[in-house]
Amino acid sequence: MLHDELPLAGIRVIEFTHMVMGPAIGVILADLGADVIKVEPAGGDHTRRLLGSGAGYFPMFNRNKRSICLDLKAPAGAAAARRLCESADVVIENFRPGTLDRLGLGYAALKEANPKLIHCAAKGFLAGPYQHRPALDEVTQMMGGLAYMTGPPGRPLRAGSSVVDITGGMFGVVGILAALERRHRTGTGGEVRCALYETTAFLVGQHMAQMAVTGQAAQPMPMRISAWAIYDVFETATPDEQVFVGVVSDQQWIAFCASFGLDALATDPAFSTNNQRALARDMILPQIRALFASMSRADMVARLETIGLPFAPIARPEDLFDDAHLSHNGLLDLTIPDGPPTRLPGLPIEFDGERMPLRYDIPAAGHDGADILRGLAYSDADIASALAG
Repeated sequence: MLHDELPLAGIRVIEFTHMVMGPAIGVILADLGADVIKVEPAGGDHTRRLLGSGAGYFPMFNRNKRSICLDLKAPAGAAAARRLCESADVVIENFRPGTLDRLGLGYAALKEANPKLIHCAAKGFLAGPYQHRPALDEVTQMMGGLAYMTGPPGRPLRAGSSVVDITGGMFGVVGILAALERRHRTGTGGEVRCALYETTAFLVGQHMAQMAVTGQAAQPMPMRISAWAIYDVFETATPDEQVFVGVVSDQQWIAFCASFGLDALATDPAFSTNNQRALARDMILPQIRALFASMSRADMVARLETIGLPFAPIARPEDLFDDAHLSHNGLLDLTIPDGPPTRLPGLPIEFDGERMPLRYDIPAAGHDGADILRGLAYSDADIASALAG
């Protein structure tokens, strides 16, 4: 797909962000074709240098962007940042409340010069008693009930991904796109806010609704009572080769029993309906576990795929580098600055049968600064001054 055919071609986004939530907003817009300019401090976003579980944040969420390093506390750097915002359709920021306002880069100041601007602030909390608190993905998972639902009783456990940061960023994109559509009608921009805590509450809303409907509090997922007899992870004949299998309809039950030679279960009238089987889970599951434990995962998967049941070999993230389906068209070839080449998941969207392409590799800090400022009619001397801070 050519650049000018991408959905957001022609939209300019200025990004003042770090960590995950703000960059996630930016990378989604960038993958969709927006010109996203990432403003970093001198030396680059500190997220570039995180270790451990944070080492993948920058590579995953900063492709298809251009980078400029500016000292926002220096007059020349702040002036360049304001010029960028005056040229923009969208500004994204996810710093502590008030940080950019103190630098003259908050929405109230920017909209005076650019009334069409859409400003997206990604924060820990929306308006309310907690709005001035700092927050992290893990903080809001804990206080929003998601960690309680993920771990076993008494052992709250954060989800195994920055799920709130990423989902919160997606809501930020939804808000931005809605504001762009409104601007088409009204000609004016506006302020969008998204937040970690409210995103967490939205994610656990189904469990709140369960309480409202049943009068019973939702139990943590490891303790949940399944609606189906077979809806679990099963061991196979080979250690570490587990498979999740779900049999979620009467038709699937018949096909499952036929494929795996379970004639006695198939013909037992006590198991003819889904609810009967769910109530007889303790009778059915030991037989299924024993059967699967005698089989190879490859044989199980071949049969399950043939009969069209929901199933999943249990994978680790590193297994996805070589996944046959993702390798077909779902991984982008990237190079980590000062690091190795790699392949990372692209945006999980198709337009007209095509995935979104890689236009810019992960940028080195400040890689595009001079070109960006030339686009604002800066002279070479002014570029040198602005980039030096």
